[in-house]
Amino acid sequence: MLRLLGAPGALLEHPLGIDRLYLAMHIPDGFLSLPVSLVTWVISIALIALSLRQVKTDYQDRAVPLMGVCAAFIFAAQMINFPIPGGTSGHLLGGTLAGILLGPWAGTLVMTVVFIVQAVLFQDGGLTVLGANIFNMGLIGTFGGYYLYKVLRSALGFHSWRGMAIATAVTAWVSVVAGSLVCALQLALSGTVPLTVAITAMLVWHVLIGIGEALVTLVAVGYVWRTRPDLLYDPPRSAGQKYPLPTMDPR
Repeated sequence: MLRLLGAPGALLEHPLGIDRLYLAMHIPDGFLSLPVSLVTWVISIALIALSLRQVKTDYQDRAVPLMGVCAAFIFAAQMINFPIPGGTSGHLLGGTLAGILLGPWAGTLVMTVVFIVQAVLFQDGGLTVLGANIFNMGLIGTFGGYYLYKVLRSALGFHSWRGMAIATAVTAWVSVVAGSLVCALQLALSGTVPLTVAITAMLVWHVLIGIGEALVTLVAVGYVWRTRPDLLYDPPRSAGQKYPLPTMDPR
């Protein structure tokens, strides 16, 4: 996600004459048309409902505290900005990180909670377009990011750190770029800004922000891999040997 330093509301005067082009992925109220906003709300609510049902059905109780820890970490990490050229800064989105640690279903719920808190308490993004913000910054990373990560990891070596590291870094970067492209498309369909201008403006910065996302995600996943690989949603084979599941007491 991009923040413009010294520019209230993350707005930028565009040299092509477009007045106050919005570059941040936290879309504010009034920047999306009603049809675009409704479509994103429907998609987001449907995926959240599916995630709730899946988590209740498949996840063990131990996933609940891990979800809380993951949500707290992502929320805190999003408060830390890293500078990029041009007087701007970016910060972690976290969708791919949540997907890798918790899987796409629980990861979706974590990201939903994070963005709701941000919108309500910190006014990061509008409430009427919350569905779009959750979709762009959360669901693309948790669902699209997780399945891309799984394909890459399988191709590169599912149980090796090399395969894990490359899949994590590539997926985290792709999730940010893909989210920015979808955001640009939504703004263009809403008539807020021409498509070519929106795509150019979003990609220029989010290609760089994606690198920061990849590094932060890789460091976090690498730490879990080294210390408690069994906590990963798709743990390596060695994790089952080092942390075997407890046996049932016959009594």
